Amino acid sequence: MILPISIIGTAVLRKKAETINNDYPELKQLIADMFETMYKTDGVGLAAPQVGLAIRLFVVDAGPMTDDDNDTFTKSFKRAFINPEIVEYFGDKVSYNEGCLSIPGLHEDVDRPDGVKIRYYDENFQLQEETLTGACARVVQHEYDHLDGILFTDKVGMLRRKMIKNKLSNISKGKFEHRYKVKLA
Repeated sequence: MILPISIIGTAVLRKKAETINNDYPELKQLIADMFETMYKTDGVGLAAPQVGLAIRLFVVDAGPMTDDDNDTFTKSFKRAFINPEIVEYFGDKVSYNEGCLSIPGLHEDVDRPDGVKIRYYDENFQLQEETLTGACARVVQHEYDHLDGILFTDKVGMLRRKMIKNKLSNISKGKFEHRYKVKLA
């Protein structure tokens, strides 16, 4: 089922998400719906707050981010992250032009560390730990931020934030082209 995307200005996007346990109602269906929604909206990641749920869950598929035919890891990097915890950030900060399904039509350069070590439960509630770099690390950091109420626009410089303030306000009021189902504040 395609879920509506919460747009900037929606309170759930600024809440710190709560941990869940393995008896969370219909968790596997929720994960499947989140993947379906992410694919339908041409996203590479989707966090539960973006679909109106303040829980610590996100899904990613970084495959579309690779332009290197030899990068089989990124091409196959499809995961559900339940109760994730980034235990380490490492590497140089790398700038990348990011966008977000909750802030449609806006892209900004964001600096993030090139690598992370993350501990999480997978869709079968098995504990996992991975060290990620490059595109996979970037997508994970972006989605992880959603669980703490942080949007990518919070990470741009003060001057740039002032320059996009009106655009963000218009987006929060629904003044943008809708390509998918959305939920406004």
